[in-house]
Amino acid sequence: MIKRTAGASRRRRKPAIHKRYTKTEILNEIAANTDVDRKEVAAVLDELGSIVERHVRKRAAGEFILPGLLKIATVKKAARPARKNVPNPFKPGEVMDVPRKPASTRIRVTPLKKLKDYAL
Repeated sequence: MIKRTAGASRRRRKPAIHKRYTKTEILNEIAANTDVDRKEVAAVLDELGSIVERHVRKRAAGEFILPGLLKIATVKKAARPARKNVPNPFKPGEVMDVPRKPASTRIRVTPLKKLKDYAL
């Protein structure tokens, strides 16, 4: 027999959301579930976006972690030299020239454990 504590019966899980929220719906949901004004929620989300941008831009830390949810990191891709007479994968028997690619920086978003557990 499983014993339940008094606190466990009060905490009910909220139902799953079946359609993707727009930004307005997200702001309204957060404002409704907390005692914070909708304009203040919008200001917090805008500031969060600014903080992320300041972490991942050039000459910055290159990594931002939203605790428990996700990690945003920059990944540097090395330059690739031009190559001549490479076999064409789409037309066997033909060769092609591959142009060079300059170095670039990409953004990688990695879910953390708590976010992965939500999907189970």
